[in-house]
Amino acid sequence: MGLFGKKESNSSLANIIRCDLDEYLVWKWIPDGLDPKKAAVRSNSIRYDSRLRVKDGETAVFVYTGKDGKSQDFIEGPCDVVLKTANLPILSTIAGKAFGGSSPFQAEIYFINMAGVIQIKFGVPYFDVFDPRFLDYAVPFSCHGRMTFRIPNAQEFIKLHRLIDFDLNKFQIQIRDAIIKYVKGIITNVPTDCQIPVMQIERKILQVSEIIYQQLKPRMRNEFGVDLSSVDISDIMPDKDSEGYSALKTVTQDQTTKMTLHATEVSMRNMSDMQEINAENLSETLRLNREESAYAQRMRTDSGNFAVHQLNKQSDVSIAGANALGNMGAAASMNTGNGGFNPAGIMAGMAMGGAIGQNLASGMNQQMGNMQAPPSVPQKKYHIAINGNTSGPFDVQTILGMVQAGTVNRNTLVWTEGMDAWSLITSVSAFSSVFPPIPPVPPAL
Repeated sequence: MGLFGKKESNSSLANIIRCDLDEYLVWKWIPDGLDPKKAAVRSNSIRYDSRLRVKDGETAVFVYTGKDGKSQDFIEGPCDVVLKTANLPILSTIAGKAFGGSSPFQAEIYFINMAGVIQIKFGVPYFDVFDPRFLDYAVPFSCHGRMTFRIPNAQEFIKLHRLIDFDLNKFQIQIRDAIIKYVKGIITNVPTDCQIPVMQIERKILQVSEIIYQQLKPRMRNEFGVDLSSVDISDIMPDKDSEGYSALKTVTQDQTTKMTLHATEVSMRNMSDMQEINAENLSETLRLNREESAYAQRMRTDSGNFAVHQLNKQSDVSIAGANALGNMGAAASMNTGNGGFNPAGIMAGMAMGGAIGQNLASGMNQQMGNMQAPPSVPQKKYHIAINGNTSGPFDVQTILGMVQAGTVNRNTLVWTEGMDAWSLITSVSAFSSVFPPIPPVPPAL
């Protein structure tokens, strides 16, 4: 609602409503000359035409009894105006009932510092922290630090606090007690929740500070209506003279030593196993290499002696055939019993001998042909460039097939061993006949 007019009063009875304190969180305005004890029981008398001054970062709260009970109006700074009855319909009604329409009217005015930053130092005395791995040893810890906060919303703040009874010192004590409770609980659970060993908490101060800040921020807003800006932990100190600290230190050192020895033993075993495996692999590789080499040597020897073996086998067959021919000739020379020759035996022997002789001649000719045939001339192969990429090498017949398929044309570049650089395929003799010459442009008539 609109609360202020523009015309400033010259009345000497008018009040100037403002807060001149440099550092405060909540401050109650008391009219000049009014007994503070009477002000505490809602005796604030505000004259019409009083001037209200609210600085930037402040909020002025008018608290009064309206038709529906207690009412509040919030005026945020910066603001410097004169209060006018015509612009205060609710307050005007109150004044009319209480004073017959005359000044003053009753209201309490509080100034809330929205821009001010409040810092509270805190210290948590020694409390026991347990490592989940060694629950028999309690290590006392203390913690010191500072928290910074501000009021983000005046309406939320006064819902949680009675302004008339507000005392900054008591408020700070309440927040400090809450911080001590929460910090103690958070640090106690850090070893389990965050997997931070108790003996390392002292060195994890930044991490623990962030954990405390994240958990405290929503709680401070919900319980006290303040916005937590930061939590700065200055130290988290174990009681190094305590029995729990000494015992846990000894246990963890022994545990660390055992773990180090175990890790070393495992590493040595792994190294030994790897060396043994490598030695076995090397031995097996050498064995396989020897077997492959021996096999290849046998294959080369067998290939080189194959013609000799074949000739020997054919010779054995020929000798056997000759012996058979001789036996058949002898049988044919025998008379038939009446002193004559056996014509059938003679004919059979001649046929057998011819077959054997033909077989021997064929084998000899084949062997001689194999022995005298020169090795084939290797075909030249070419690399080709297609779309900037090199492919190949391909033999001439393959490239000719690619020409027919349209993959290679007269603009294709080729290269083979012995050429100084890539050349057009039409300039290579092996392919020049494939591409007919392009006639020149006819002269103009």
